[in-house]
Amino acid sequence: MDSDELARVLGEFPGAEAEFPFGPQTRVWKVGSRIFALEMERHGRPVVSVKALPENVVHLVAGVAGIEPGYHLNKRHWVTVDTGGLVEDGLVVELVTESHAIVVAKLPRRLRLALDGTSNGSFNDERGSGGVAG
Repeated sequence: MDSDELARVLGEFPGAEAEFPFGPQTRVWKVGSRIFALEMERHGRPVVSVKALPENVVHLVAGVAGIEPGYHLNKRHWVTVDTGGLVEDGLVVELVTESHAIVVAKLPRRLRLALDGTSNGSFNDERGSGGVAG
């Protein structure tokens, strides 16, 4: 999966916003100000680091070539995935989807409701709470 395709997939998640807080070499994807993916190169290969459930991290790292413990991240909760062809595109999409879901589940309720209630998934939507109970 090339960088443009991965960025398109990541950008389609509700509330997803990209920034470069660590410099131009690392694109950080956030939802509700919390990181759910980091795109970068490692050893000259494109990778994405994503959150995963701790019970899945062990199996992913042990069982899938191209997946290793999170690079410069909590190794219990993050994995770094080779997106340059070692890991199938379908699995990459599945892992970034799970990462987004894990982070969204930990957001405050009002932010989760805002994600569900906006047409474009943006927290910057100027409609306000628009009758959202809560």
